[in-house]
Amino acid sequence: MDHLFSSYKIKGLELKNRVVMPPMCQYSVTNKDGIATDWHYTHYVSRAVGGAAFIIVEMTDVEPDGRITDFDLGLWSDEQIPALARIVDAVHQHGAKIGIQIAHAGRKAEDADVPVAPSAIPFDEKSKTPRELSTDEVKQMVEKFRMAVKRAVKAGFDAIEIHGAHGYLIHQFLSPYTNKRTDEYGQDLNKFGREVIQAAKSEMPEDMPLIMRISGKEYVEGGYGLNESIEFSKEYQKAGVDIFHVSAGGEGQLAAWGRPGTHAAYQVPLARGIKEALNVPVIAVGRLDDAKLANAVIGNEDAELVAVGRGMLRNPYWTLEAAAELGREIEVPVQYKFGF
Repeated sequence: MDHLFSSYKIKGLELKNRVVMPPMCQYSVTNKDGIATDWHYTHYVSRAVGGAAFIIVEMTDVEPDGRITDFDLGLWSDEQIPALARIVDAVHQHGAKIGIQIAHAGRKAEDADVPVAPSAIPFDEKSKTPRELSTDEVKQMVEKFRMAVKRAVKAGFDAIEIHGAHGYLIHQFLSPYTNKRTDEYGQDLNKFGREVIQAAKSEMPEDMPLIMRISGKEYVEGGYGLNESIEFSKEYQKAGVDIFHVSAGGEGQLAAWGRPGTHAAYQVPLARGIKEALNVPVIAVGRLDDAKLANAVIGNEDAELVAVGRGMLRNPYWTLEAAAELGREIEVPVQYKFGF
């Protein structure tokens, strides 16, 4: 039976266990130039030392105004490649694989003078009113995603994740809550995401998996639920997605209506729903930092991989500790073996 410390392979991505470090923004770029710093190097490499099999670098944006803040990572320039390549090389030296999340914040770009979005609807009463992208600008945005993926491949990443969740630009096009357009990108809410996926695949090696981060449910009145996310995920799968990373929420004004609980594994049913409906590998995420619970998600075949976010922020060596707790053999850095 599969468990948290069994190996996993999809296409050319071979993982020594099922533990994923999900993308979590560090807001730690120092010169507002989108270039990774020594903080990012230490942050990601320490989780590789700590035993995680697969690390996904935080939301990395396709243009300057696509950042949540000016302190986020970017891949709109070749100058941003070397610092990321240095992280990739070091992570590989410690036996882990590494992907990167490519994104655009859309109307949630806090530091953009005028954010852009599918429609001129602010995120909330405190947010700036975004400018609606023209049809030509939407097509140019697809090209910006393509170029960012091209740079990520050049940097040596093992997989690419496209961010289609949490109320960022692709999610904004996808949701009837935020997309009120009348052009082709309003008549077909899936079109922008589908074209980004196809553009990404055009730059990726055949054996490199493409991951899509989605919100399986919006938790906002008038928003979509699991049935709808299954349907748009089918289209994304046809366009080339190999793995779905299933989260939730992030769109609209998240008032008390439908707000999710904070109990452990509250998003796992969404991941399982996508997995079963599409017969596709999924990454489960959301309060899975208890080792026995994470192991059960794999053992019960709810997901192929488990992402541990807060737990890994607290402890870079979460994976080593989980293996010890579960009584599983795992390779420990020779310098740390005495501790185990």
